[in-house]
Amino acid sequence: MKKAASTTLLLVVMLILNSTVLAQDKALTVDDYDRWSRIVGAEISNNGDWMAYGLRPNGGDDTLHVISLRSSSEHIIPLAQNVSFSDDSKWAAYTVAVDEETRKKMNESGDEIYSQAELLNLETGEKYSVERSAKMEFSEDGSYWAVHREMPESDKSKHEGRDLIVRNLQDGTVTNIGNVSEFAFNKKSTMLAYLVDASEKEGNGIYLKNLNTNALTSLDTDTLSYTNLSWDDENTHRTKWNDKGTGLAVLKETAIDSLSHPKTELLVYRNLDTNLNRSLLNPDSQSSFPDNMVISANRDLSWSTNGELIFLGFREQEPEIKMDKDTVANVDVFHWKDDRIQTVQERQATRDLQYTYVASFNPKNSTFARLTNEEMRALNFSDHNRYMIGRDEKPYMDDINWGVSPADLYRVNLQNGEWTLFAKNIKRTNGYSPDGRYYLYQKIAEQDTMLYVYDVEQNTNTNLSEAAPVLFTNTDHIYPHESPTFGIAGWTKDGESVILNHKYDLWMLALDGSQAQNITKGLGEQEKIIFRYETLDEDEEYINTSNKLLLSAFGEWSKKDGFYKLNIGDSPKPLIYEDASFGNVEKARDANRIILTRQTFVEFPDYYQTNSEFNDLEKITDANPQQEEYAWGERVLVDYENSRGIKLQGTLTLPANYEPGKKYPMIVYFYEKMSDRHHQYSMPVYDDRPHMSTYASNGYLVFMPDIDFEFGRPGTSSLDCITSATQKVIDLGYADPDQLGLQGHSWGGYQSSFILTQTDMFATVVTGAPPTNLTSFYNNIYGSTGTNHHGIMEIGQVRMGRNVTPWSNLEAYQRENPMFHAPDIETPFMILHGTDDGAVDWMQGLEFYNAARRLNKEVVLLSYPGEGHHLGIEANQIDFQLRMKEWFDHYVKDMPAAEWITDGIPYIEKRYNKAE
Repeated sequence: MKKAASTTLLLVVMLILNSTVLAQDKALTVDDYDRWSRIVGAEISNNGDWMAYGLRPNGGDDTLHVISLRSSSEHIIPLAQNVSFSDDSKWAAYTVAVDEETRKKMNESGDEIYSQAELLNLETGEKYSVERSAKMEFSEDGSYWAVHREMPESDKSKHEGRDLIVRNLQDGTVTNIGNVSEFAFNKKSTMLAYLVDASEKEGNGIYLKNLNTNALTSLDTDTLSYTNLSWDDENTHRTKWNDKGTGLAVLKETAIDSLSHPKTELLVYRNLDTNLNRSLLNPDSQSSFPDNMVISANRDLSWSTNGELIFLGFREQEPEIKMDKDTVANVDVFHWKDDRIQTVQERQATRDLQYTYVASFNPKNSTFARLTNEEMRALNFSDHNRYMIGRDEKPYMDDINWGVSPADLYRVNLQNGEWTLFAKNIKRTNGYSPDGRYYLYQKIAEQDTMLYVYDVEQNTNTNLSEAAPVLFTNTDHIYPHESPTFGIAGWTKDGESVILNHKYDLWMLALDGSQAQNITKGLGEQEKIIFRYETLDEDEEYINTSNKLLLSAFGEWSKKDGFYKLNIGDSPKPLIYEDASFGNVEKARDANRIILTRQTFVEFPDYYQTNSEFNDLEKITDANPQQEEYAWGERVLVDYENSRGIKLQGTLTLPANYEPGKKYPMIVYFYEKMSDRHHQYSMPVYDDRPHMSTYASNGYLVFMPDIDFEFGRPGTSSLDCITSATQKVIDLGYADPDQLGLQGHSWGGYQSSFILTQTDMFATVVTGAPPTNLTSFYNNIYGSTGTNHHGIMEIGQVRMGRNVTPWSNLEAYQRENPMFHAPDIETPFMILHGTDDGAVDWMQGLEFYNAARRLNKEVVLLSYPGEGHHLGIEANQIDFQLRMKEWFDHYVKDMPAAEWITDGIPYIEKRYNKAE
């Protein structure tokens, strides 16, 4: 009996072990994708005790998790999202939506869909809900929670006012304020201002509630409309909140039937907590206000940092013209003198119709100053109280301005509107110092690229580059136009220097141009580690160089990632630096607790908690435990060279249960530089790309190589790099040379289409949303923006070179043109394209299909009606994932072909047309 029992037990154990092994070896398929979830909207409370995040499953509804980082306490709220914590970390607020199935039914029936705002007491778990939430927010001190409600569906009135629910979180009392159109707490949480817009306009006005005394004050009441409520502390640094929050600006509008825009006044209130002072800007009585102009509500009101000026928008008044469309011709006049092509004007029509010029108003002396006009339309705002920088782009407007925006730069006096030109034809800028005194920009002079800093107070330009032994422009920039800098790390607290990024290291440059110091001591250059400054203080304005600095660190060739610490004067020292990728770093404002993600190809980017020394990372989320059931691959780096001897790299995904020495089928997926994704988790999601996890789970290698482009030779450069990289993987013994597939989308679609015409190395090619005819593509329109393709063709992603056009260099266009080489195609291929693609016109895909069909090539076009540059409808995404896998399985793995591959699908047999 004992022997029989032990034998039975042994069999049971063996069965369990075998089933576990089999479960772990399960191949991943599209049918399994709905088991995977993403983490969205992660937040940490100010005291570091709580973290909130959403779990969003593929094709499913969000679930909010609010977890204690000090205990096992957890709150799970289905259908919740958009979470925020109160300042005192005692409360969490979020919205609760209806589930997707209900949403679909309500959309079909035309019912209004509302969200519910909910407040959670983190200690007790008690909840308080408000239906029909449009907007919610805490006061900055965490004492109040306000919810602005939507109008009920039954209310057909046209006024803008709705209920505002204000809950006192100290005593639980609730106030319902009716007919509120706008509301805002001041930053120090002593007052709540709101505007009323009621039915029949009765009671309309500006109201102020003192949150300490509950006293209510009506600042102005009328039967007119009030908009654009603005506190004087809206953009003020936290340290200055107590000195602000006593000024309020509002627009007051009078609609006139014969005019397009209402007549508007600006009301300004100062010293709200002591001796109230009221000022008025009425354009009709302001002599300096431009004729036939009105104040516009299309630009938000804002205050200068010292509270002396209010910035507002104004625009030309226009008569209201009523026309019958049946009597007016519908014609767009494309003119050669247009500064923007008509298609661009069409896409930007709403922006143009709402455009406003900028002015300042001083309520103390009631002076008005115009700051921009038709020549200089853009003003870059800063914290400086006397001067800001204006941009005049008009002299340089051109279809070829891809990736750059040339402009003449002016200092603008905020008090009187006076302009002072200080730099011409500037293509790249790096912005202001935090106080707005200094402005950093790049200028090419005598073939040298120099960095200048402009002092708005002294009206002086200083060359910062002269003192540095290095150039701060990225000479490896991949496009044939003015190269950018590597970026700015920040401005020093002593006001004397700016810290700039170089390729690897950080440099501190004196603002007077006297010296330049490599503060990372050249360690980045030496070890090929890219160092960048990382701040954990969301309120930080300046870099305090007397403190220890935190640096992110990324190994250019090792792909290691992590963080270093730096004391100025010493070399950087590692805190954590390993074979993984870190991201989403956030520190609790009032505690030494940090949350961040860590990921590898095998490990989902779950969240971990640690401290500012990055000691003892503790995992706090486990979003996808089901992954353990599936066969998964791993990644290795592959170094290779192209035919020009340029060193390149790629990341190779090995199939699950990889056996050294065995040759595997391989898919090559690429775009430009892909090796930096070496530690990127391959999330199974519904989209239009091959997922490395799925293909590796099903016995494929997936290779993502880098490409180095030679200007004027985009296709041949890609061909060189891709074939060199693929041959290297073959030579290393990984890939079966007879089982290779290639896939690229968009720009990768162009490259894969070109490679298709040049080599038979690949058994098949799948090309998505591809530009296929460079000659016609040159004059196509980018549908999403209306711009033509001249810029992207010459100095942008296609890189043909400035002024290299189909007329000036037809040979180059033909050499790099997939369509021109279509007769040379020897490989079966498949095209994916959406008919409403706003980046690459659908006709490009159709043109390539028609050419290949006419030439009797083996081609299939998967055309998805109504879809854009990437598939957005889940059913279509799943369909393409399945068809792409079936296509590769057949042509790469020699598996039996699906019927649609051999026979196609007649239009009348299309399942979608038969569905109800």
